[in-house]
Amino acid sequence: MHIKVPKHLIRTIQRAVVEFELLSADDRVLVGLSGGKDSLFLLHTLAVFAQHLPFSVELGALTVDLGFKSIEETDLSPLESSCEDLKIPFTVIRAELGEEILHHKQQNPCARCSYFRRAIIHNFARDNGYNKVAFAHHYDDAVETFLMSILYSGQRYTFLPKTYLDKTGITVIRPLVYLRESEIRGAVNKWRLTPLKNPCPFDGTTKRTEVKELINKMKKENPHVFYHLAAAMREGKNSQLWPRELTKEEVRDKSSRFWSNRQVDMLHCPD
Repeated sequence: MHIKVPKHLIRTIQRAVVEFELLSADDRVLVGLSGGKDSLFLLHTLAVFAQHLPFSVELGALTVDLGFKSIEETDLSPLESSCEDLKIPFTVIRAELGEEILHHKQQNPCARCSYFRRAIIHNFARDNGYNKVAFAHHYDDAVETFLMSILYSGQRYTFLPKTYLDKTGITVIRPLVYLRESEIRGAVNKWRLTPLKNPCPFDGTTKRTEVKELINKMKKENPHVFYHLAAAMREGKNSQLWPRELTKEEVRDKSSRFWSNRQVDMLHCPD
């Protein structure tokens, strides 16, 4: 299938690639291909983008099947066909981890799923000579992650466009970080690509879904909400924050010094 990527989408991807230095000569890039709309879009646009680079970049694709559905219920042939059309090597790794993920006593299923998926992809990349892994996280994902970190963990955090992993020596890149989800959805529909249905039993009921709906609700009252959140993710923005939280030992020490000084002051206080 020949797909023509509109220039404005290519320019947006180019902005991320250039600004964050995501691609270099002779890179071997493994695309994490879940089969959803975002990873399908990434696969096709990277294939087109790579043809116009001033240097050589080799692509591969990996799908990780964590066993949420039986092998008989799992059809990955559309992904294989897409990779064949694009002349991109395609690999599937199945790991029977569905029950372990869904019924873990301590860790959230989404966090557990993400951990296993990333670990399998990163290790495969390292063992097969890929120096980079490309994930299809987009602008909306980044902003939602940022707001989730504030609401549910009291931190200000989101994923980075480029991250070097010391443990595996792999660099993770996210070329779609400046693309909105609506742009990706529109392109996938226009190209008539058919994303696979997410096998996760929690699909559509996660905290991410709640935050996505919250942002959309707030946008109805203030259309600038999304981009204000995006601006707050950036380093160098004006901020006025409380000092860091003290440890219990520091609180005890300051309290002791405070009351000691108070007693001395009271002893010297004139009648």
